Amino acid sequence: MNYATAQHRRARGKDSTYVWATRSAALAALDAEALAVLDQFAAPQDPERWFGADEFTGEKRKSFDALAALGLLEPVDFQVPIPPDLPPMPYPLGTLVLNVTNKCNLSCTYCYEYGEDRPKDTSAGPALMSEDTARQAVDLLFKDSAGRRNLSITFFGGETLLNFPLIRSVSEYALAKAKAERRQMSFALTTNATLLSEEVIDFLTSHNFGINISIDGPRETQDAQRPFVSGKGTHEVVVPKIRQLIARNRERRGRPIGARVTVTAKSADVRTIYRHLALELGFDSVGFAPVTSAPGRDYALTGENYFTLLQAFDELADEFVVAALEGRGHGFSNLNDLLRELHQGVNKAHPCGAGLGLVGVSTGGELGLCHRFVESRTHAIGSVSAGVDEDRRRAFLEAGHVANKVSCHDCFARPICSGGCYHEAWVRYADATQPNLHSCEWIRAWMDLGLMTYARIMDGNPAFFTRYEEAA
Repeated sequence: MNYATAQHRRARGKDSTYVWATRSAALAALDAEALAVLDQFAAPQDPERWFGADEFTGEKRKSFDALAALGLLEPVDFQVPIPPDLPPMPYPLGTLVLNVTNKCNLSCTYCYEYGEDRPKDTSAGPALMSEDTARQAVDLLFKDSAGRRNLSITFFGGETLLNFPLIRSVSEYALAKAKAERRQMSFALTTNATLLSEEVIDFLTSHNFGINISIDGPRETQDAQRPFVSGKGTHEVVVPKIRQLIARNRERRGRPIGARVTVTAKSADVRTIYRHLALELGFDSVGFAPVTSAPGRDYALTGENYFTLLQAFDELADEFVVAALEGRGHGFSNLNDLLRELHQGVNKAHPCGAGLGLVGVSTGGELGLCHRFVESRTHAIGSVSAGVDEDRRRAFLEAGHVANKVSCHDCFARPICSGGCYHEAWVRYADATQPNLHSCEWIRAWMDLGLMTYARIMDGNPAFFTRYEEAA
């Protein structure tokens, strides 16, 4: 039987070469002998004939078998399409994203919620989610989460804190149900920080919320991209509130507080933004999200913008490596998340949990694939009163499976990317199940940076990666 080298990617460290197998998502350090075997099978051939009966020694067979087990060598006949398998359905829910309001007190220039790229095709729901709708959503989560001990609710908007009374009451309701069923419940929230108050901060930190603040950087960038509806800047308003939140959260040893930055064509100075948020304001982590937009918007990222962004990410990666070699964490969350996925061998059939363990809930109770698709009739998958429409959910998951994204099949980044964000695909191609072809080169370059960073840290301080094993 002929064998051939399987699709993979290499990263050269100081002492070793690390090889990542696309099909299996296995990542391993290979010595010179193993690399030689891998290279030998670049052209398909019969291993028995190549080694020869007398030369096929125990050590050589061990290298060959190890490479085959990792998915780096495979029979030529094994070159078959990716199996379009779904997990056992109905898949149990684990997370609700409650859009507790569809209103906001800001007028962000790039907002997907209210701008031209909104996937909404029906009239707006109620401004605020009602107590009854929220409780029905929680009841649905508990009913449709068979087998899960740990459940979570993320509160979203609009500006989430415009409906703080509901957040407080539904959190207590969910905690009471969790206690009665001997389950664990956790909460998260995204906010623009303008409405943080002593009362809100005390509640969020005492209930150990995971908190993400949408903020785009220093005053000039923040005020230009994230002003109040009146046009007034927000930086001077949110900074003291953020400092107070971070201080109280650390007093209570709460979960890390993250900054979520939207990168546009007008705000690509990533290193300056990172320093302001992590070093000056004290955020535990900072994540950068390239703006989601249709082409032609004045804030949309171009190829040149993506190249500049990658350069900045490369510089932050250098800082990350310095910290990791000293056994310290670093707040660059994009890289932290990528290294975790590489180390844990994450291999995705879908780009995220949307429609699987996670669903979004609109203010009126419609169930969407995620929070970005609520109140969008074409992407609805049920309601809190009627439950999940399993036929619609299955149809979407089947269509969105990476097996049906032919353009992804020859891409080494497939196990991590799986075609990219559904919402961005809808914005770009009017089809949520299409791969994000406009960002393929960017994703592959980002993956290469992640693999090289992994190699540098693994060579210098392999103990750093135990943090990802503990969280697996």
